[in-house]
Amino acid sequence: MNSLKNKVALVTGAGRGLGRAIAERYAALGANLVINYSRDRASAEDAENIIRTMGVEVITIQADVSKPAEIEHLFNSAIAKFGKIDIVVANAGVELVDVPVEEFTEEQFDRLFSINTKGTFFTLQQAAKHVADGGRIINISSSTTAFPFEGVAIYGGSKTAPKYLVEVLAKEIGGRGVTVNSIIPYAVSNAGIFTNEEEPSIKWLIEANPMKRLADVSDVANVAEFFASDLSSFVNGQHLLVNGGASH
Repeated sequence: MNSLKNKVALVTGAGRGLGRAIAERYAALGANLVINYSRDRASAEDAENIIRTMGVEVITIQADVSKPAEIEHLFNSAIAKFGKIDIVVANAGVELVDVPVEEFTEEQFDRLFSINTKGTFFTLQQAAKHVADGGRIINISSSTTAFPFEGVAIYGGSKTAPKYLVEVLAKEIGGRGVTVNSIIPYAVSNAGIFTNEEEPSIKWLIEANPMKRLADVSDVANVAEFFASDLSSFVNGQHLLVNGGASH
């Protein structure tokens, strides 16, 4: 079993969904946690209470990742509390599907790119500045960046640029023993917008997958565990699909 004892992990968007699953997995492996949330304080506090029962230290910090000053405050607060950061997971994001190119609005564009692109860029920038030598930086991407399909131009586009940043940053700070990688999940059950598997669009995703299901948060947490552990010490600048073998 991997151990993250005495490590400090910072996970953005960790109050619920994928971020919460990853934070809880790291805590179960012994890591102290910095939980970030934007608006849903109740969910973040619930996650904090559960993680605290695992015998690790945890703090919860509100920060809107679309605002670089708040990201900087998040990292400075984490350093002030723990003295270091070993693992950073850039998970915070918003989804938008079923919106054709001819119909998306400037407001939708600005919202997704301010959070998914700008937010991730500045989160990874702060991670590069603050993560300890030998640390781990992980970007949560989307399978829409690998397999474009109708209605996801804004979402997939906003998730594509950070993958390029991952590859650049991996080269820039690899000499410190820091790895920078992306996890590219399939649609995840009970996370984000995929909460009702009976909806036609979601049933289609299930039927189109060779494994006849959506991803589960634990599937993604498994890979996040790998990237945070010593097992991935020579895996750098990569994008790992967690999609059950789907080709769309």
